[in-house]
Amino acid sequence: MLDLKSWPDGMRVIVRKEIPHVGAQLRITDIDGNRYTAIATNQEKGQLAALEVRHRLRARCEDRIRNAKDTGLANLPLKAFAGNELWCHVVMLAAEIMAWTQMIAFTDKKPRRWEPKKLRVRLFEIGGKIATHARQTTLHLASTAPEVQLLIKGLQRITALSPP
Repeated sequence: MLDLKSWPDGMRVIVRKEIPHVGAQLRITDIDGNRYTAIATNQEKGQLAALEVRHRLRARCEDRIRNAKDTGLANLPLKAFAGNELWCHVVMLAAEIMAWTQMIAFTDKKPRRWEPKKLRVRLFEIGGKIATHARQTTLHLASTAPEVQLLIKGLQRITALSPP
């Protein structure tokens, strides 16, 4: 329940009504098939459309948090605090590496938005074999994997970068 007496001065609420996309799971708060979302802001400057865009950009941060939870941040596996702290650092490092790799390696928008589970199934589980011959190391990937060409193009884009 919202007490309007304690409502700060300059606070605005923006309510947006939209039709959920086809196949979306309806919520209990959806009325007559429409989804209502509310944004509360104390931003005094700016048009409503600009405030809504700023709010929607925040969703990228929330996506990264959800991806970190899928990567292993949801459960702390150890009993000791120091071990769990180290676990959190490793998970966050893995999430950062996945995020930067997706931005740098892939030009298509679909692979850039894949969640960690989809990345594991489509790219991380592609079978490979490392061979060394004449002081050169070669990675042989399974040619029958469905996303092997995407992985090869991504690896080529990353190796084309000059080191700092």
